[in-house]
Amino acid sequence: MAAATEAAVPAATAAEEEARLLRLEEQAEHGGGGAWEYLCLARRLRARRPAHVLRVGLALLNDASARSRLASEQWTLYEQVAVAAMDCQRLDVAKDCIGVLSKQFPGSTRVARLEALLFEAKGEWAEAERAYALILENNPFDQIVHKRKIAIAKAQGDMSLAIDYLNKYLELFMADHDAWRELAETYVSLQMYKQAAFCYEELILAHPTIPLYHIAYAEVLYTMGGLENLQTAKKYYASTIQLTGGKNTRALFGVCLLTKGRNKEEEGSELQSLAAEALLKNYKQKAPSKVPLISSMLKNMKLS
Repeated sequence: MAAATEAAVPAATAAEEEARLLRLEEQAEHGGGGAWEYLCLARRLRARRPAHVLRVGLALLNDASARSRLASEQWTLYEQVAVAAMDCQRLDVAKDCIGVLSKQFPGSTRVARLEALLFEAKGEWAEAERAYALILENNPFDQIVHKRKIAIAKAQGDMSLAIDYLNKYLELFMADHDAWRELAETYVSLQMYKQAAFCYEELILAHPTIPLYHIAYAEVLYTMGGLENLQTAKKYYASTIQLTGGKNTRALFGVCLLTKGRNKEEEGSELQSLAAEALLKNYKQKAPSKVPLISSMLKNMKLS
């Protein structure tokens, strides 16, 4: 009970922060003040609201008095407005902001990244690649730049190159579970299931209590087929059910599907019966109109 309460606190705080962001946004856009507070909060929450940030940020930059009061913080504002402008395809504004930053901080890696991002926004992929290559010459472990190279490959639809970049990235940053997941999903999109399975195995080893990785691994194994893979898939569907307290409908379906045409006496039949019961219970609670369909399906599978 205590753990549930602790988990609820960050969720409530996040909702409150989001509500505060929206209040400040409306206030700032209607001239009610709080513009800088809004922009700071948007950065801290990493909120993707480029049109609003662009309008509020430009108003501050165009007000010489307000800009001077920011002192050194104005350079952060220039950067924030530049990124928002690129998101909104206001490339003229982005170019002007980056130009100001370049004069203020010549040779800055941070500004060089913005210049490369501007090439990306223009669709000038080769120039962006060259700009990122120059940054990596000075700092081969620049994580942001490696991620941008992956994004460029995906933007051009070159999934093979994206996989190559992701593998090179993971050689340097093996603990980045988001990258492992992205690589797995990319392999799945190309029907390279064996490679995707390896990625999910790495994720489960590193994060054994995250049910998302268990069910993704089970579904890859189920897709691959074969007796050994199907038996392993059943184990990971079962672990997903355990980790979610029986609430994951996909895992319950997975266990049921793996019984179709199998001998009822085999090991695990009790799990399959329990999964069928849990499915019916969930549908009765959340989608009662679908209960006849589910009942008929389970009957055909000899599970009810």
